Amino acid sequence: MVIKMTEESTEVSKSFCKEVVKKMKGTKINHPLYVIQRHQSKRLHNDLRLEFDGVLKSWAIPKDPTLAEDKKILAVQVEDHAIEYGLWEGTIPPGNYGAGKVECWDIGTFEIIERTDKKIVVKISGKKLKGTYYLVKFKPPNNWLFFKKKKE
Repeated sequence: MVIKMTEESTEVSKSFCKEVVKKMKGTKINHPLYVIQRHQSKRLHNDLRLEFDGVLKSWAIPKDPTLAEDKKILAVQVEDHAIEYGLWEGTIPPGNYGAGKVECWDIGTFEIIERTDKKIVVKISGKKLKGTYYLVKFKPPNNWLFFKKKKE
């Protein structure tokens, strides 16, 4: 379930994030949450979010997420977000960081297979993405590769 907010939310700041969390409070969330939000800001990109340690760990993906096996795409780790933010769709108003439209591209849950500082392996159960996916850190501090495991 995704909840839409109106453009009346005029600041992308701590108060904006608190407003999102407040509006989402009480919304049923399947845990651990996996979501990809399509974000049309300066450039169209996707934000991959995985729930770890009470927050959404987040990566900006400049290309479309892939259903193809072993096709590696860049994923740049960005700041953590509140879990409730993963259910939000709306428009970040002009003049704010990340201004532009945010919409849900895929949503579901995941199972952790492996998690280290340099590699995350999860089994995603989304509406679009399904299967075992890897995030592998390849260039510190924030660059990762995101790809689907090739079937054996």
